[in-house]
Amino acid sequence: MEFYARLSAGSSPTLIHDSIPAGAGILELGAGAGRITHPLLEMGHEVVAVDESPAMLAYIKGAETVESRIQDLALGRRFDVVLLMSHLIENPDIELARAFLRICRAHVKDQGQVLIQRDPPERSYVDEPPFKREVAPGCTITMRDLSQASSGLLAFTLDYEIDGSHWSQSVITRPVDDDSLEHELALADLEIGSFLNPNRSWVSARPRTAPPT
Repeated sequence: MEFYARLSAGSSPTLIHDSIPAGAGILELGAGAGRITHPLLEMGHEVVAVDESPAMLAYIKGAETVESRIQDLALGRRFDVVLLMSHLIENPDIELARAFLRICRAHVKDQGQVLIQRDPPERSYVDEPPFKREVAPGCTITMRDLSQASSGLLAFTLDYEIDGSHWSQSVITRPVDDDSLEHELALADLEIGSFLNPNRSWVSARPRTAPPT
């Protein structure tokens, strides 16, 4: 668990902060050990951090924490911003990904935002060589053993090295392009509001506006 707490937050907290109103209340789904939570708190946001792991939540300080699976969450209140990060939208179980989006809609205010992180939609991992990147001082991520199934699912292994400590994670993901995202959002009564960065890996969704009658 400590390994997750030591992962760098990178530029994500700043991107989020710059895309939402100052002091906006945030519901963070799948908060883990708080690597995004803590910077957002420092930037002046109130954060409710949700994760199904009590061991992960124990690392979070200064935020309200809720132990729950995302798909079971029912807080009975709504937020300015709901965060669905860590590529949860690309879960290989499409029904589970849809459940995540329904929870986002149930907990975002009608004028609020759901911020979603995915892989850049035009990226083709199969055309790239396995990579090794330093994402922060002392933190390196390596991808290996990439394969693509006929269903479009991608499988690969990520190796993390942080200050001499090593950890590996097996990943299966379902790429979500713009058309697929628009369709999935509509099923949850959401729509694309804007893209937050040039490669469109961060999306701001909003509750759908009813068409004129």
